[in-house]
Amino acid sequence: MSNIEQTLSIIKPDAVERNLENEIKQMFKDNGFQLVKEKKIQIEKSEAESFYKVHETKPFYNDLCAYLSSGPIVVMVLEKENAVIGNRELMGATNPNDAEVGTIRKKYGISIDKNSVHGSDSIENAKIEINFFFKD
Repeated sequence: MSNIEQTLSIIKPDAVERNLENEIKQMFKDNGFQLVKEKKIQIEKSEAESFYKVHETKPFYNDLCAYLSSGPIVVMVLEKENAVIGNRELMGATNPNDAEVGTIRKKYGISIDKNSVHGSDSIENAKIEINFFFKD
């Protein structure tokens, strides 16, 4: 039985600012992902705070929210077999310096904060995150 999943991916402000949207989308497609939905938006800091609520006790929370709301982002629903894990592998480590060669963050990430992409970390969170941006 195939295990088709959906996951949320965000192309963050640093990558949108550098016009990397098409290159990053192509990396997803080259790795077997279907882009089911996508939109380019800019969110308010309050929306970023709500989105990243899971991190609100962590020291980087405020900077993370300020950064995600600092410019346009591209939010996408990606689909393929084992999409959540596949997307995490393709993104690479949070810190681009630690990311494997061939990953999005190794190729495009600037720093641990400006690491170009976000991806859901579990199937449960993928559902919550997709619903956050794509309420039907």
